[in-house]
Amino acid sequence: MKKKKILMKIFIFSSFLMMIFSLVEPNKTKAFSNQVIQRGAVGEDVIELQSRLKYIGFYHGKIDGVFGWSTYWALRNYQYEFGLPIDGFAGESTKAKLLKSTKYNRSNVSQNNTPAKKAASKKPAASNTPSGFSQNDIQLMANAVHGESRGEPYIGQVAVAAVILNRVNSANFPNTVSGVIFEPGAFTAVADGQIWLTPNETSKKAVIDAINGWDPTGEALYYFNPATATSPWIWSRPQIKRIGKHIFCK
Repeated sequence: MKKKKILMKIFIFSSFLMMIFSLVEPNKTKAFSNQVIQRGAVGEDVIELQSRLKYIGFYHGKIDGVFGWSTYWALRNYQYEFGLPIDGFAGESTKAKLLKSTKYNRSNVSQNNTPAKKAASKKPAASNTPSGFSQNDIQLMANAVHGESRGEPYIGQVAVAAVILNRVNSANFPNTVSGVIFEPGAFTAVADGQIWLTPNETSKKAVIDAINGWDPTGEALYYFNPATATSPWIWSRPQIKRIGKHIFCK
């Protein structure tokens, strides 16, 4: 009889402790699941990924729970800046870094965005073909990237393509790819004729990556090689970062 009373007291005490803990941490944040999150995924993990990337300033789109191209490139930029493998997959190491460098509150997302169930019903883009650019634009950019940066690491070639696109989108430059590339004095490859060299597949891939949203330069409008640049003006530009042999500037 005494044993039953003791067991009953232990049960009541344990239940009381569980109730206390549930009251103390009612809004404890649930972290990512164990899945590797990749393009085409939908649901809660993607909502958390987008929210964390948005918190730290890499993602600027709607938190809709759909892992499309904008989420993909935001993730790649995050991986680059934080020294992670740049693969566009949110695996164990990337998720661990996100947990340390960002904050996430699921209830805030629910209040300010489309509910997850509706977002998950949307179909992610299935095409890798960039819109808004002609084949001539892509070919011309590949020529420019090849002529300007074929000896650079791949990310440096994407960076050159990104600068071209940033100029197209800037009010201070022509609003077409050809206008930007052939603006007098804009690119060394045009001046010395290297733009007419046949681009390789790496240059073409770098252009597609830039068009699809990867900008490793931080929205740079200029770049130069410090080993050869003699213009005081280019040295006076606010510098953003160095990629390969080039310094990228505002």
